[in-house]
Amino acid sequence: MSEGARRGIRSAQTGLVVNAVLALTKLVAGLLGNSYALVADAVESTTDIFSSLLVWSGLRIASRAADEDYPFGYGKAEPLAAAVVSLLLLGAAVGIAVKAVQEIVTPHHAPAPFTLGVLSAVIVIKEVLYRRVFTVGTAVGSTAVKADAWHHRSDAITSAAVFVGITIALWGGSGWESADDWAALAASAIIVYNGLRMLRPAVHDLMDRTPAEDLVRRVATAAASSDGVRAVEKLRVRRAGLGFYVDIHVQAEPAMSLRDAHILSGRVKGAIRSAVPAVSGVLVHMEPYERART
Repeated sequence: MSEGARRGIRSAQTGLVVNAVLALTKLVAGLLGNSYALVADAVESTTDIFSSLLVWSGLRIASRAADEDYPFGYGKAEPLAAAVVSLLLLGAAVGIAVKAVQEIVTPHHAPAPFTLGVLSAVIVIKEVLYRRVFTVGTAVGSTAVKADAWHHRSDAITSAAVFVGITIALWGGSGWESADDWAALAASAIIVYNGLRMLRPAVHDLMDRTPAEDLVRRVATAAASSDGVRAVEKLRVRRAGLGFYVDIHVQAEPAMSLRDAHILSGRVKGAIRSAVPAVSGVLVHMEPYERART
């Protein structure tokens, strides 16, 4: 298992423990404090637990070595986990929105003041966790870990929205009890936005979309700079988990022997992997160089 996968798994494990504690805390506080928005927030934290489990499992599977059944490796498990995490988030948002509407049309008591203290602590903890997990996801290049980080950020945002709603309900007094539920409804909209935001890059990776232009340029430059390469004709790069696969056509002198062409293709592979260590595999197609006709 690569160091990047280990770091991603550790961040998922940390998130799992923190989310479990926070979900239970918010659920108890919401039930005792008469705040459905806080209960809804607890539900969102519960989906975070499952998301951390999915990211953990996805990274473990993606780190497996290629075999006869999966000759290109198990890298797709990582963006697949990110996509499932995003869909879970969208599902939770719909459930929260439906329940919030039901609570809005049903008269009930105002939330208890102590729920604001619980929310304040949650907001700080989740924002700190978001920053740490997102830093890990960026460092290791994991879509799933960054999706998990956005789960933490969405939890912090929804908790902030609930904080505002409860504050309004308490400040406004009689007639403002539903402010708490409107906050839950607003929080569900934020969750939908973040869910779609996370789903998009996961789908891109699953459909082998070309990665960032800078990475492709570095691959092309490394190949073209190899001694004996006259031109780079075609270049395709796709992401697979935490790594990338390169399919490249390079041109060399037509009179070059098959043995020398084989050696040159090895130099091209080495140059690409040195320039971009995240590249897991390179397939080099050798072609005769044809000078441009005038």
